[in-house]
Amino acid sequence: MISKRTQRIRYIALDLISANLGILVFNCLRYFRSIELMHTQGFGSLYAYLSSLYVALGQCLLPICTILIFVFSGYYVEVIRKSRLNELLNTAVSISFATLGIFFIVLINDVIDDRIANYELVCMLWLSLFVFVYGARVIYTSYTIHLIRKGDLYIKALIIGSSDVAYKLYSRLESMKTKSGYKIIGFVNIPGESRSIHISDIECFAFETIKDICKQYGVEEFIIAPANHDFRNIFNIVNKLFPLSLPIKIIPNVAHILISRVRISDIENEILIDVAGCGLSDCELILKRTFDVCFSLFVLIFLSPLFLSAALAIRLSSNGPIFYKQQRIGYRNIPFNIIKFRTMIVDSEPDGIPQLTKDNDLRITKIGKFLRKYRIDEIPQFWNVIKGEMSIVGPRPEREYFINQIMQKAPYYALLHQIRPGITSMGMVKYGYASTIDEMLERLKFDIIYIENMSLVTDMKIIIYTIKTVITGKGL
Repeated sequence: MISKRTQRIRYIALDLISANLGILVFNCLRYFRSIELMHTQGFGSLYAYLSSLYVALGQCLLPICTILIFVFSGYYVEVIRKSRLNELLNTAVSISFATLGIFFIVLINDVIDDRIANYELVCMLWLSLFVFVYGARVIYTSYTIHLIRKGDLYIKALIIGSSDVAYKLYSRLESMKTKSGYKIIGFVNIPGESRSIHISDIECFAFETIKDICKQYGVEEFIIAPANHDFRNIFNIVNKLFPLSLPIKIIPNVAHILISRVRISDIENEILIDVAGCGLSDCELILKRTFDVCFSLFVLIFLSPLFLSAALAIRLSSNGPIFYKQQRIGYRNIPFNIIKFRTMIVDSEPDGIPQLTKDNDLRITKIGKFLRKYRIDEIPQFWNVIKGEMSIVGPRPEREYFINQIMQKAPYYALLHQIRPGITSMGMVKYGYASTIDEMLERLKFDIIYIENMSLVTDMKIIIYTIKTVITGKGL
């Protein structure tokens, strides 16, 4: 059995070799394209040209730079079940970016005889890279598909459900002429469901043991097949599965209950809906994360004088720590400690019961009002972003105490755990702070709209609007 990690390493190694070959062939074509010019520059033979320091250095570094572009394209995220059409488009676009980068960094300074030669160089470079990289990818992807259809390569999955619906799904997957790409480890009982008599001889686990089962059998994916379509029950199941950080699929007859924009996983004759992933492509997710880290580092460095001033003001104005840490529920329903500048008095919740901030809240210190007005208290959260617990843009993380109350009225709140929570959000810029559960429900609508319309452009709009809010002091 080939693991995803091994498969990913193979794709990277294959791309590195094929990119090297592509660059080598291009350098040969480049030499013979301008052989007279090469002779005048002292390269009397192809070997002399290829072994020169400038060309040899490029032969070593350019393929590595090309691999980095492939990484940002998201090509290495899904390495088992690849779409051949997506592979073609991804390869063509990635190599186009690599070609332009190599041209403007390396080739544009070449001493050439005319402008047409520039176009020829670009075309030769693109074609050389594409032929070798895409050719190698097609061969290996076809081999991977062959292994899946033979049953030698698969994803270990648990079917969440043990009713007749779950058994029928299992039967369809097992009876396919070509293998589905899944190896079903067993079923998981959904509390309150009647177990099918047909699965008496098949492993059937209790829902409470699912974490241990995943470790024991190396489960890689969940497929939810509920007997009834009660959306409250389904969202509760999804929310409990999120912390295990595995893909979650569901049979499509309940997809309309979950989300309107879905990501479909096609396994031959069986269609499953991805409910654990957001609407962004793998490439967009990588770019979003890269932007988050770079932007956060910039903010923490650029605003360090403001950071130190705020810390000093808090220390001098009231007793207590400078920073305030509070447990919130984040990506995939996993708890983390959010970091803020302290804006309230110490022991602001003396009875231990979580309280929401209200207008003219007496717990807020004088300097705290100023910090909250201009959102300066949020600056330390950029460290949460760098750690991977938050994003710049995403739904605001809440405490479990309030989430439990929200889930009773709006179980679709679980969908917010598909993505990292954010320092700012559409809910914050369109609605603002919420002081009651009902207001949190109103703000939730904007966060759901954001998830349904996620894009890097939308993120930039929200960031710009947030900056405007901060500058104008409309943080309260």
